[in-house]
Amino acid sequence: MTTTVAVLGVIVLGCLAVFQAALVAGAPLGRFAWGGQHVVLPTGFRIGSAVSIAVYGVIELVLLEAAGALDVVPEGFVDVALWVLTGYFALGVAMNAASRSRPERLVMTPVALTLAVVCLVLALD
Repeated sequence: MTTTVAVLGVIVLGCLAVFQAALVAGAPLGRFAWGGQHVVLPTGFRIGSAVSIAVYGVIELVLLEAAGALDVVPEGFVDVALWVLTGYFALGVAMNAASRSRPERLVMTPVALTLAVVCLVLALD
């Protein structure tokens, strides 16, 4: 089950990376991200989206490490990182649920909840 949960997390993060790449490229999807205040993101938010892609890659590495699919990061680091990520995504649930943007609330809240649960399951394993 650990591998299945980790793969689910990697897939969700991969989809988020594609979404963020579209935002960086100027796609009119800004109402789903960064508070939903811009249809097309301004430069500062596009830079944030680009950084997010790299961060998602690191998180995917942690998830795959936790599932035993990789062995490049010390185990103690992964254990702590999973708890930090669980808290981070739980905060993301609250932040997205409080967004003024209805599309962001409806789409990103369940995404953040899924990632919080994935990280919690892996942290408890």
